[in-house]
Amino acid sequence: MKRGNDLMVFLASKVFILSIEQVMGRVRNTSMSVLLVLLYCICFESGSATDTITSSEPIKDPGYIISNGSAFKLGFFSPEKSTNRYVGIWYNNISGCTVVWVANRQKPLGDSNGVLTISEDGVLEVLNGEKEVIWSANVANSVPNSRAQLLDSGNLVLQENTTGTIWESFQYPSDTVLPTMKLSANVRTGKKVQITSWKSPSDPSIGIFSCGIQPPRLPQVFIWKDGSPYWRSGPWNSRIFIGIPDMDSVYLNGFNFVDGQDGNFYLTYAYEDKSLSYFALDSQGNVVLKYMSDGFKDVVWSALHTDCDVYGKCGAFGTCDPQNTPICSCFQGFEPNNLEEWNQGNWTSGCVRRALLQCERVNTGGEEGKKDGFFKLKMMKVPDIVVWSSASENKCREQCLENCSCIAYAYETGVGYKVGDVKKIVTITVITGTIFLSICTYLLWRRMTNLKGRKKKAKEILLFNRAEAQPKFHNDNLDQVKVQELPLFNFEKLASATNNFHLSNELGKGGFGPVYRGKLPNGQEIAVKRLSKASGQGSKEFMNEVVVISKLQHRNLVRLLGCCVEGEEKMLIYEYMPNKSLDAFLFDPHKEKLLDWRKRFNIIEGIGRGLLYLHRDSRLRIIHRDLKASNILLDKELNPKISDFGMARIFGNDEDQANTNRVVGTYGYMSPEYAMEGRFSEKSDVFSFGVLLLEIISGRRNSSFYHDEQSMSILGFAWKLWNANNIIALIDTMVYEPCFEMEILRCIDVGLLCVQEFAKDRPTVSVVISMLKSEILDLPRPKQPAFTERQIPLDKKSSHSGQRKFSVNDVTVSKIQGR
Repeated sequence: MKRGNDLMVFLASKVFILSIEQVMGRVRNTSMSVLLVLLYCICFESGSATDTITSSEPIKDPGYIISNGSAFKLGFFSPEKSTNRYVGIWYNNISGCTVVWVANRQKPLGDSNGVLTISEDGVLEVLNGEKEVIWSANVANSVPNSRAQLLDSGNLVLQENTTGTIWESFQYPSDTVLPTMKLSANVRTGKKVQITSWKSPSDPSIGIFSCGIQPPRLPQVFIWKDGSPYWRSGPWNSRIFIGIPDMDSVYLNGFNFVDGQDGNFYLTYAYEDKSLSYFALDSQGNVVLKYMSDGFKDVVWSALHTDCDVYGKCGAFGTCDPQNTPICSCFQGFEPNNLEEWNQGNWTSGCVRRALLQCERVNTGGEEGKKDGFFKLKMMKVPDIVVWSSASENKCREQCLENCSCIAYAYETGVGYKVGDVKKIVTITVITGTIFLSICTYLLWRRMTNLKGRKKKAKEILLFNRAEAQPKFHNDNLDQVKVQELPLFNFEKLASATNNFHLSNELGKGGFGPVYRGKLPNGQEIAVKRLSKASGQGSKEFMNEVVVISKLQHRNLVRLLGCCVEGEEKMLIYEYMPNKSLDAFLFDPHKEKLLDWRKRFNIIEGIGRGLLYLHRDSRLRIIHRDLKASNILLDKELNPKISDFGMARIFGNDEDQANTNRVVGTYGYMSPEYAMEGRFSEKSDVFSFGVLLLEIISGRRNSSFYHDEQSMSILGFAWKLWNANNIIALIDTMVYEPCFEMEILRCIDVGLLCVQEFAKDRPTVSVVISMLKSEILDLPRPKQPAFTERQIPLDKKSSHSGQRKFSVNDVTVSKIQGR
């Protein structure tokens, strides 16, 4: 069955609502299921094979009857942790006792002397040991000589040969909906057939939760708590309940809603195999769909997953995200109705507009001004207080504008809605469509103006920034990169893809600014790097990264998909790396276990191949200048990709090194000649690679040694172990195996050769790769690394102030200080 995702709904503020419905998967835990069903109740196995009760053939505790096809059993049981006795119906072929209906819920038997029988006047009754009636079927007109039969549907019917069915348990359900059962509501009489929860797992008496249908405008299913809405399904659109994302699931495709001629509305559920599934309302207020397989039960769907699924959790004009703290927030353009309660975690009073709508200002004597408009909010559930309209979408919009009490409209093909009193609207937390809600004139005007301004200025700004970046490089090198060919992304598209750059989508932060996970309409996942206004980096670093990486293609370099420049917004769009960065694995005590030696060696080799491409094999010779663990991303197979080229430099064909007064990079990874004198070359990246290699082998951050009294870095620690002939102590115990010892020791040797103090002593990347592959068997003895047991001295040759930029703890800062 097709999901109803064509729904459109509109709202008055610049905001993009998060989809907080998570896809509900099938949970299967057989061993736990066994435990639960064994504890659930105790059902005695003593009875007959008949499926019928008569006045002469009652059921005496612990007797039972079984339906004709052996699907269900009717008898006496005790819930877990209870000695009370109840008459109930449960599955016959499921391990344990899965009760689906209880007769004497409100009045249990205190002993095992109970009897289920037919009275002389034809009423089904439960009697105690003193022959007192403790429960009886609600029969309007009893008929003598009637009999009760348990059907294979789980329905217990009281019938008589001439008059047919007199009473049936399906009309008086407990907490369970079985296939072919009907939930109903009569708009004329007010009579309802709905399920009610147990008070607790050990007490079948009626609890505080109930579940049924709410007709007649746009029928939907509700869960009520003490009579107040607790959850709702969203309206029925003649095919599905549009507020349930999983309605296209094979388990949820058997629903049908019928508008009866007698004022009755019926909801039926018919699964192909009627004996295999059922819905139950538990004592905590959650409706769950359970599926039987191989004699056990699995929960394959549930109505509520988080607090955000609760009806009205954040009040009117509030939105809920379970990953946020606090979980509730107001739409843009709105503010908490009661700030004191809001700050205390009581959000039910919701939010109110900061500015009146135009029609409200006219009615209160304010300025008339321009007409109100609508603002679009995607992925919303239609409020339960709606006015149905059969008009077209445009007509629906016009009707809402003409009616000051209409604050929003929604439209789906074949179904139109107008939303009335906003104070009664539930918090929109379940996400299935798009809402258009009235927006105050000046907010709408400002919003539209900003959009037009962004689009108009985007091209000018991009061209300006391209020109601004050019003096940094040689013109002949820039000619090799046509920046204008880089795809431009629309700001609104990126905002939508990242749920308005929501904190829950933030992958991390760097000197450039935050990086967000996003998903394009075509399903492609992306990483959006957004320039922070407070960042020490700016347009130069932004354009530098665009120029450097736009035409680079290598399996070990992250791929740039495009950029966005609109107004003050500057963003880079990359391919999404599901495993984030190397440091997130390497320095996490739990995740590092996933990096065995073979994976770590593959990462080392991959980084080396990426560097070789930058230094020698690409059409531009590029020095990265900020190689570190957080700038190495990992794809789903844990293959490394070098990222973050904001500080990179392009070298001309005749250049071997360069000087700068603007030192950039990260302490601990910077070579001594670069950190102290501003000189950088390929050997600067080799030094950073050596530090990174030692981190990968040891599983420890370079900075974790920073305050050690004996050595200020991992280099000093490794050198100390080398001189003591105890270098094996450097190896992470998580990866050490005797069979890999020689290969790991060779990698340590290579790492120490890369971090030697003088650049001339370090190998090139091509030599490094040959060493790692054992193509060069005899390695030279490494000389003392830089930065071992001494502090970094100030540059004695430079007494002037130079601009220095460093990434400290993976956060780039820029400052002016003496050198």
